[in-house]
Amino acid sequence: MRTKLLTLIISLVVLISSKAQDNCSTFYPMTEGASFSYNIYDKKDKISGTTEYEVINVDNSGGNTVATLSVKVGGDKPKEQMELEYDVTCTGDGISIDFNSMISPQLQTQMDQMNAEVDISGVNVVIPNELTVGQNLDDAEIIMAMSMSGIKMNTEVRTTDRKVVAKESVSTPAGTFDCYVLTATISTKAMMAKMTFTDKIWLAKDVGIVKQETYNKKGKLDSRMELASFQK
Repeated sequence: MRTKLLTLIISLVVLISSKAQDNCSTFYPMTEGASFSYNIYDKKDKISGTTEYEVINVDNSGGNTVATLSVKVGGDKPKEQMELEYDVTCTGDGISIDFNSMISPQLQTQMDQMNAEVDISGVNVVIPNELTVGQNLDDAEIIMAMSMSGIKMNTEVRTTDRKVVAKESVSTPAGTFDCYVLTATISTKAMMAKMTFTDKIWLAKDVGIVKQETYNKKGKLDSRMELASFQK
């Protein structure tokens, strides 16, 4: 459960975190009704899951823009399927995410049955509105603290060495897009286990992530994700 939630959170934060500009839509469409879906492939290049996103509400009152997103995570097994909603607040300085709101009722029920409490905090991934090849981006971190039956377990995910390395045209089932290519090092620490891998993202204006590849510490492709559909 913890691994699944953590993977989802990482994907969400990367997908939706961009600095604000007007309606915050430079690299992400915060427009009611916008929807996009992804196919996730394993290292054997077989589809292992899907993720569907939809902006179901946008509130511009109060000086900030607050978008509510619906997310559906699909997998081969029932335990790999999940639905949740969460809010993203866009201010003049960037986007703020309530990490704890990403805990779906399904997960909350499971945690209640296990007498577990979870608190999620961190520093958001930020993608400036204007990108240039060779640009270095700020680090980010997510910390998930779980307490269960008196036992405390922390999971940390750090995103470092973030760089804009190229501009490329990329084709997926959703179409062809002009993208910036971003790379980063992802380091995870959970109890006694540590893992490091490299992330490569193709990012298009007004769309967001078009393609994502994850490589293990030996440089071999471990998984990839592609935009399957997009409607703004």
